[in-house]
Amino acid sequence: MKITIVAAGKIKEKYLTAGISEFTKRITPYAKLNIVEIDEEKMPENPSEAEKQKTLTKEGERLLKQVPEGSYLVVLDVFGKNISSEELAGNIEQLGVQGTSHITFLIGGAFGLSKAVRQAAKEKLSFSKMTFTHQMVRLLLVEQVYRAFKIMRGEKYHW
Repeated sequence: MKITIVAAGKIKEKYLTAGISEFTKRITPYAKLNIVEIDEEKMPENPSEAEKQKTLTKEGERLLKQVPEGSYLVVLDVFGKNISSEELAGNIEQLGVQGTSHITFLIGGAFGLSKAVRQAAKEKLSFSKMTFTHQMVRLLLVEQVYRAFKIMRGEKYHW
């Protein structure tokens, strides 16, 4: 299985980079993981609603261009569905059984997602009702993908 993570923004904190790197390495026996970063669009200071939507639209277009053709698009969205780790594992496994060999997870920038990105998604997930930075979500996502593969294979995860 191939997993692509498309994300707006660069990871700046060393502890996040280290965590993402560690879980990326752990995923290697289970799936091919590719992380694609784009620069965030610059939001004007104190933007009007129209300026905000224009910026999100531009960023969304650039994000969607990075989604590999034919991959199953899952968007991480504050308005998405909350699921358990076991449900994520089951969803990934079911997609594989149905013939899906490539899943793309998309993480927007600090200001959210455009309407077009939400509409392009086959599925929308939320990690929590709490707010996390989009950089922190990337670490949480790679950890959850790793956990999902461990669960799917009946391997011990907690030690």
